[in-house]
Amino acid sequence: MEQSGNKAPSRSDARRNRERILEVALTELTACANAPLSAIAKKAGVGQGTFYRNFPDREALVLEIYRHEMGQVADSAAELLAEREPEEALRAWLDHLARFALTKAGLAEAIRQATSAPGGLAKPEPSPVTAAIELLLRANERAGTIRPGVTADDFYLAIAGLWQIEPHDNWRTRATRLLDFVMDGLRAGAPGR
Repeated sequence: MEQSGNKAPSRSDARRNRERILEVALTELTACANAPLSAIAKKAGVGQGTFYRNFPDREALVLEIYRHEMGQVADSAAELLAEREPEEALRAWLDHLARFALTKAGLAEAIRQATSAPGGLAKPEPSPVTAAIELLLRANERAGTIRPGVTADDFYLAIAGLWQIEPHDNWRTRATRLLDFVMDGLRAGAPGR
């Protein structure tokens, strides 16, 4: 027990601090991949000690943001399938993925820096996203709205152009056009057509 009379932070306080750090870091790193960690801590309203207890370095922070954001993108697949027909859910999910990819350009740069630095992190696997893709593809295959046998790997190759679109240009028009092509390709040879 501490003699100074200061209480150790409760678990809920610690969780709120961590969530606040992540929220601020997402905003700051999206705006600037090189945002100083001290500025993130200050804007989150936590001290340096609290910040570094949660995230010992920039790479750990970036990886946690990546996991959180990709988890949200992945989770939206099941939500969309619960609300819409499979084909509409797939298209809405693609739009969601494009928004994530193109509005988080600074975050993408921070991830690239964290994974390409000597001794840096290995690029995280997109397994929740892969599971979401498989969920959407299989629902559409059962509905007869896409060609049978499309794999997650096929899908990744088909949408790879999203990451070639410059986020500062008129990305929405270009992404919509690309995703229309992807959907047309998935529909070609669908048994329900």
